Amino acid sequence: MGSVSLKIGDGTARFKKATLCSSAVNIVMIFSVITTNLFALYAFTSSPKHTQILHNNKNISIISEQVSIILREINLSQKKLAQMEKELLGYESIDLSRPNIANELKMFLQHHQLPLGKDSRTGITEMVPSVGHLCEKNSDLLSQYMSYKINAPCNDDWSVAQKLIVKGCEPLPRRRCFSKTVSKVGLNPFPNSLWNPFVVGSSGNKSVNWSGLNCKSFECLKGKKLSKECIDCFDLVKNGNENQRFVKVKSKNDFLVDDVLDLGSSNGGVRIGFDIGGGSGTFAARMAERNVTVITSTLNVDAPFSEFIAARGLFPLYLSLDHRFPFYDNVFDLIHASSAIDVVGVGGKIEKLEFLMFDIDRVLRAGGLLWIDNFYCANEEKKQALTRLIEKFGYKKLKWVVGEKVDSSGSGKSEVVLSAVLQKPVRA
Repeated sequence: MGSVSLKIGDGTARFKKATLCSSAVNIVMIFSVITTNLFALYAFTSSPKHTQILHNNKNISIISEQVSIILREINLSQKKLAQMEKELLGYESIDLSRPNIANELKMFLQHHQLPLGKDSRTGITEMVPSVGHLCEKNSDLLSQYMSYKINAPCNDDWSVAQKLIVKGCEPLPRRRCFSKTVSKVGLNPFPNSLWNPFVVGSSGNKSVNWSGLNCKSFECLKGKKLSKECIDCFDLVKNGNENQRFVKVKSKNDFLVDDVLDLGSSNGGVRIGFDIGGGSGTFAARMAERNVTVITSTLNVDAPFSEFIAARGLFPLYLSLDHRFPFYDNVFDLIHASSAIDVVGVGGKIEKLEFLMFDIDRVLRAGGLLWIDNFYCANEEKKQALTRLIEKFGYKKLKWVVGEKVDSSGSGKSEVVLSAVLQKPVRA
């Protein structure tokens, strides 16, 4: 080989011819490199290598053990998380292995895989049945409700279903039986049905499933006090108490329906509304006369409220106040509520009412009206708690009246009530 000379000027490299001396030096250098590599190879192949391997194996064993511990912890955490999810969901915590669990309940609670696999829009891979989480605490009653003959008439057990709903087992599971058919005969056409649901000569008693109720006729219901909002509420006789509600005032806390509608006329008007705990549906009837559609939430506690409202040609919604309202956000122009929204009771926590009020706010559109109608304030503390809660939402007070009202039960005692019309603000 020859030495190399690079000339950095013209960018060319020139190789000089190798001499004998330079070749000998190169041979010595190559021999030194080979010898050094052989010594290095020997060093790596000698006994210390075995010691190094043992050391490395020990380190690998320690690392593997640590990884195994971490994997076990992850697996245990996943199992705990899955158990927590089952307890929160409720239906998973129902022990389906117990002998008293109805087969139909087991069938309904099964998960069903989607036929086409994972849904690309929602990400779900299976259909999960919807059952209230408190059904587990009432599993015996639930199993009674789900014990029936498939493709046959259902048992006369609507009162069992309502007991489950009131106990928090809501929503109820679906069933594969036919509900009792009640002949709807003698019904008046709309709008005559608003104040005369049944044709002359028809009592309407045959159009109601009366099992589980104290009264077995509408005549029996007349004159009964079923709640603060339902005293003679099934008596629709002209010029009676129920017939004059919302169109005639008895105290300063009573607002006229036309006055409230005028308050909402400047912001799109009132077209659809929701009446919470609306008794026999009189508020919805007054609104229907003014071309406003109102849904009335109710339960058949001591009386067939749902069937009577439907007989009047109105829309009953059968659910408790603990149920999240099955409506999308910002849909109603008006929500009407009275003492029926008092879910706190005596000695209860205000947070219970907060959950309800936030759900009311959710379904009420911006600019919509919340009409609180004669809310009974049992004491000053209850009034202050409700006032602070309302102020938290930042509603505009269009009408606000706190006053005394003679107890409608006929005791002669006065009670403090709050009536207000509030307008929901537009929030950022």
